[in-house]
Amino acid sequence: MTAGMTLSGWALILVFTAITLALAKPIGLWLFALYEGRRTPLHRVLGPVERAFYRLSGIDPTREQTWRQYAVAMLLFQVATALATYAILRLQAVLPLNPRGLPGLSGDLAMNTAVSFVTNTNWQAYAGESTLSNLSQMLALVPHNFLSAATGIAVAFALFRGFARRQTQFVGNFWADLTRVTLYLLLPIAAVYALVLVAGGVPQTFASTIDATTLEGAHQTLVVGPVASQEAIKMLGTNGGGFFNVNSAHPFENPTAIVNLLEMLSIFAIGVGLTWCFGKAVGDTRQGWAILSAMMVLFLAGVAVTYWQEAAGNPLLHHAGLPGANMEGKETRFGTAASALFAVVTTAASCGAVNAMHDSFMPLGGMIPMFNIELGEIVVGGVGSGIYGFLLFALLAVFIAGLMVGRTPEYVGKKIEGREVKLAVLAIVVLPLCILGGTALAAVLPAGLAGPLNKGPHGFSEILYAFTSATGNNGSAFGGISANTPFYNGLLAIAMWVGRFFMMVPVLAIAGSLAQKKYTPETAGSFPTTGALWIGLLVGIILIVGGLTFLPALALGPIAEQVAMLAGTTF
Repeated sequence: MTAGMTLSGWALILVFTAITLALAKPIGLWLFALYEGRRTPLHRVLGPVERAFYRLSGIDPTREQTWRQYAVAMLLFQVATALATYAILRLQAVLPLNPRGLPGLSGDLAMNTAVSFVTNTNWQAYAGESTLSNLSQMLALVPHNFLSAATGIAVAFALFRGFARRQTQFVGNFWADLTRVTLYLLLPIAAVYALVLVAGGVPQTFASTIDATTLEGAHQTLVVGPVASQEAIKMLGTNGGGFFNVNSAHPFENPTAIVNLLEMLSIFAIGVGLTWCFGKAVGDTRQGWAILSAMMVLFLAGVAVTYWQEAAGNPLLHHAGLPGANMEGKETRFGTAASALFAVVTTAASCGAVNAMHDSFMPLGGMIPMFNIELGEIVVGGVGSGIYGFLLFALLAVFIAGLMVGRTPEYVGKKIEGREVKLAVLAIVVLPLCILGGTALAAVLPAGLAGPLNKGPHGFSEILYAFTSATGNNGSAFGGISANTPFYNGLLAIAMWVGRFFMMVPVLAIAGSLAQKKYTPETAGSFPTTGALWIGLLVGIILIVGGLTFLPALALGPIAEQVAMLAGTTF
């Protein structure tokens, strides 16, 4: 261990990991009931609400859809909700629950924000407490925290059915999946979770400000609002958009170490449950445990590197007689270990909430959160998007394994052929296309170069992180970049939309293709997909196919900055 690493820091990491693994099966059981459309204990109370919604909307939940019908319904819903959100943000000045009389957002910022929340990105080019009214926070943004999360889980359910079903063209009903996940999973847990946060010190009020007197006797006006309700679903649904601009580094969003731990656990909770749900859906829970094991290998490696770098601190400060860990941009109430763990959790998932400023991390410490997103945020990942993104790599891994042993590749009883591999590759290349393409444009155009605060490799890292976060639908940032400009609002909105839906549609196409295949029983010649060899192959394919694509860009940014720092130069 470096001087800054502590046993308590490693204990926090291990306790978090153990609780996360323990949550997989119980949450997976609940998700599996919703996947199958079975009754839950909540149906007695919420069943009439579900049925009333179907009657009012004219939806028949028993009428299943092909993958194309499922995709069209999903896309139309996203467009409609994005337009409604845009209208609310633009008209904020004339709408109620705006006690501070805040004006409406500009056209490019409103568009960026609407796309951001529809895509589960929650990229915040705005400062929530000084830009948005209570109505905008609650009506325009919070519903997306539920609906975008439910959309991701619905698409994951459709892919599960593709693997589990035999010779059918149907993959479920989007409206039924969306409704059930929202009503029976996200809303009840978020309601209880919000009360726990209130008990932990997070405010929940319709008041706009409160007056306080500091210890020195000065008077201060503090912005408050319905924080706990937004905080609960932003973590649970891996959304990440905070009521306050500094997000979970703000004491009103994250007041104590216990709340900090609960927030991290809630980011991973549904994601790990979906791995178990997948195994149960395909009739072999070992498949789910194998996926979760591969995720945990990558996660723990990322945490170890980030904690090591942040605990080691800046060698230039050490030479100047200022030893210690890197505490720049961190809250002292959390310290190095909790900050490093939170950074890796929030970027391994697609959450983007932060309790420390990633821009202030050591070069390699800041690279790991960026790299997590560039892998596709499949290390548990976002709710729904993590597991279906991981399964794309599983299809590639089993296809490559089949080529190596000279057999037709199979995965959980389905032959993996050219169509599925082409669609998987099509979905995977969305990330490098948008991340590297957008970064290249911003790094040469004057409007793009006006954004980063720093010069040299760190300024390049700020641009690279912005497009990485937007395309990966994460929402965190190297905060030194000034992104609220027409150039960045427009280009990042395109990256967010493409990164979300240009991946979802191929995933649904894969689901439709797999659902039409017959079941192929496992034989002695089949490549095993549950043991250590399979887990190692998965990790290797993810790092090679998903990660090495970005190595040249990382070499220009955080790696170059690390080398320069060791040579005595900072940026």
